[in-house]
Amino acid sequence: MPIFIITGASDGIGAEMARQLAASHKSQASLMLAGRNQAKLDAVATQCQAQGAQVQTFAADLSQEPECRRLVDIALQHFGGIDLLVNNAGVSAQALFADVQPGDLHWYEDLMRINLWGAVWATHAALPYLKQSRGRIVAVSSLAGLVGVPGRTAYSASKFAMTGFFEALRAELKGAGVSVTTAYPGVVATQIRYRGLNAQGVAAGSSGLKEEDAMSVEECARLIIDGMDKRQREVVMTAKGRLGRFVKLIAPGLVEKMALSALKDGVKPH
Repeated sequence: MPIFIITGASDGIGAEMARQLAASHKSQASLMLAGRNQAKLDAVATQCQAQGAQVQTFAADLSQEPECRRLVDIALQHFGGIDLLVNNAGVSAQALFADVQPGDLHWYEDLMRINLWGAVWATHAALPYLKQSRGRIVAVSSLAGLVGVPGRTAYSASKFAMTGFFEALRAELKGAGVSVTTAYPGVVATQIRYRGLNAQGVAAGSSGLKEEDAMSVEECARLIIDGMDKRQREVVMTAKGRLGRFVKLIAPGLVEKMALSALKDGVKPH
């Protein structure tokens, strides 16, 4: 019976991954779901239990190291092991660096604590047990972790750091039989951008990205699960993302224009 830990599971990509894993494994799945909102976690848990999955929830602030380690402890207490850790918890941000006042820069550090350090702490706590099971690690990064996006300096910094950490870890774990899959979604139809931080470090309530071609959360979750099942190194979600990654090497100025074109007119640098 596979044992999954999913962070950021109260809604969006994490919640949909939980539902799809429960549906595909039926009564064979054990899910440990973590997020900030207990009511939303309970709703996702009910949906997964209806598919026959065993589910435990943990409402936690994963920007705090003790909470990350407690998450792993609870999973071990209830299920006895770990086969898969999905590091999905994260916060978005949309702000021009010049618009951030000196007294507000602290939220850059706050963003790094949840987007990078939460994943590092949870992975460190789970690693001995993932080695025992020759399990899998998934890191949900972003295309903003491959190409710097204007107006997203804080978010890109956190996701580039996440990309580098898990790339190095993948090489370290190659001999241990633990796979590391890094996923790079583009614009996905979730609420994360609307809860993202503005220049003052508070929820903006709107997105600065064009969303006409936003990927459905169902497709995004399916692509990540398919990649982790195949133990792929990376899952780059969109054709534009795959193109941009390689064009960046030979024509970086063109990639910057592509990144600027993804912003709504009202939030472009001026």
